[in-house]
Amino acid sequence: MPNLDPQYPHPPQPAQHLDKPGLEADMQQKPEFLAPDYCGSGKLDGMAALITGGDSGIGRAVAVLYAREGADVAIIYLNEDQDAEDTRRYVEAEGQDCLLLRGDVRDAAFCQSAAQQAHERFGRLDILVNNAAYQQHADKLADITEERFDQTMKTNIYGYFHMAKAVAPYLKRGASIINTGSVTGLEGSGHLLDYSATKGAIHAFTKSLASNLMEQGIRVNAVAPGPVWTPLNPADAPPEKIAQFGADTDMKRPAQPQELSPAYVFLAAPCCSSYISGIVLPVTGSVGA
Repeated sequence: MPNLDPQYPHPPQPAQHLDKPGLEADMQQKPEFLAPDYCGSGKLDGMAALITGGDSGIGRAVAVLYAREGADVAIIYLNEDQDAEDTRRYVEAEGQDCLLLRGDVRDAAFCQSAAQQAHERFGRLDILVNNAAYQQHADKLADITEERFDQTMKTNIYGYFHMAKAVAPYLKRGASIINTGSVTGLEGSGHLLDYSATKGAIHAFTKSLASNLMEQGIRVNAVAPGPVWTPLNPADAPPEKIAQFGADTDMKRPAQPQELSPAYVFLAAPCCSSYISGIVLPVTGSVGA
């Protein structure tokens, strides 16, 4: 019997800080990503997906469900080798092939190489999930240096642009691109000025790219998560803030990655969303968006 009323962890979380970029393997409270109540039904049979930031967090959860739905998966990650190897084992346990690609999405040449390698490995590319992100809190505008601003912009929006451009030659009609936005891109965040700006840009990029690729039959959508329990946050905020992470949502808790991943299946699967392009789907844990 499926669990109809899952009891997800509520704050306080462990007051833990991780060194950037943060290893999921080092988190005291492990994110829930396996979605044991989710039954695959072949929605992505024969497809191949490329996921940036796929080693942990939302990216790992999406990789697992894509594999459960029949897709082979290539994962781009920065340098978190242990997390990436763990994710590969989970994908392979679902019966699908998994390619690990270590590199930086700020580098356009790497993005082109990664897309080519994934296409060569699987013989096709059908889905791009742009998910890699850099985030760092700042109490004051003056605390955001030019170097920090550039890193946030080049990871979060340049990286999405580089990857979309790199995979476009391989995508055919029925393919899709899914971008990870954020509730901060919808509502703003006083302590995440640069991060929020990139997420707002991602939402606009999603809608614009959807229009640009419409005639080619390629759909482009975004998911805008609220707070999600992933390594991104304890690698950013101080431990005392992490203890109450997500408590200000209407549900009084952060999401677990497995609560986001079905949205990415929905937007990728032609059988579910063939008439949907250019939307930003909020999954925020609060009423409204």
